[in-house]
Amino acid sequence: MSTATDVPAGFDADLGYCPFALSHDSGRLGLDTSRIDTALGPVTVRHGRRTATGTSGTATILLHGAAGSWTTWTPLINAADRLPAAPLADLIIPDLPGWGDTPLAIDEDAETIESLAAAVAEIARALGYRRWRVIGHSLGGFVALELAASAPGTTFVGLVSATTFGVIDSVRHPLTRFATLPGFTGLLCVMRVLSACGAAGRGLAAGLHRLGLLRPVVAPLFGTVHRVDRSVVAALAAEARPHSFALAATRAGRYDADASWARIDCPVRSLHGDRDVFVGADDDRRLAGVIGDFEVTVLTGTGHFGHVERPVDTLKALHSPKFLALYRAAEES
Repeated sequence: MSTATDVPAGFDADLGYCPFALSHDSGRLGLDTSRIDTALGPVTVRHGRRTATGTSGTATILLHGAAGSWTTWTPLINAADRLPAAPLADLIIPDLPGWGDTPLAIDEDAETIESLAAAVAEIARALGYRRWRVIGHSLGGFVALELAASAPGTTFVGLVSATTFGVIDSVRHPLTRFATLPGFTGLLCVMRVLSACGAAGRGLAAGLHRLGLLRPVVAPLFGTVHRVDRSVVAALAAEARPHSFALAATRAGRYDADASWARIDCPVRSLHGDRDVFVGADDDRRLAGVIGDFEVTVLTGTGHFGHVERPVDTLKALHSPKFLALYRAAEES
């Protein structure tokens, strides 16, 4: 395990804590918007900044977490554009089913961790890529690991506060494992109740936001909540979808992580905050036990949204000298 203190060449900019608002302007970022058919139904995808034609390029796939959408990656893209050592090109950023501009799967029972990963691979291939590196946040990290376990085109996995073994245990044993991740278990209970309330439950977060009460409610998710841009809080209000959240948790609880992730043969680099209420040291230990090439970076003063709170430090961890060598090798192969 390491901390984000070593600065590779080209990372001398200090942008501070939560330096960017979330953006909804995909065109300004050089991205197009498409709806791509998959086995789970149509998925809305932002993509672009292409550097190669045909199948010679390697895509960078960014997968958001629960209660998120493609916009949660815009601070990382903005930071990368200001740092010469951290290019983000050949981007594919889907709104996963049930979030952002993508509806839930046509058949909810068919939507599993495995089918979500398969849909991501379908999207990449539909856009002309046969290889990709994938970076996932929270639930997106969970899906990224399954993609690496099941799809031979995956060359690298970056995890940003990926919810893994601790969440699986909490979903399966909410009472006996409550102390493992009490923040997640409590949130899941609330989301399940709100899911049963239908539209009224979904509107609660938006109502709290309108009253100015949502920021203190989400404070445990961040290292320093009063410094978080208002657009981030607004996005959480918009994406607080109890039914989608409860379904995602149920899928995670049914997933055989040990058997699946033991098949991963590409490098995996993980980072999370030292104040992350959804990820703990036991997750790091257990991931290292099943994945052969695995390293962890812990970001100080950071909660569950490292790519939003500290995008430069996130890029440092993902673009370490060792990673850059792997990146270039993948480009040249």
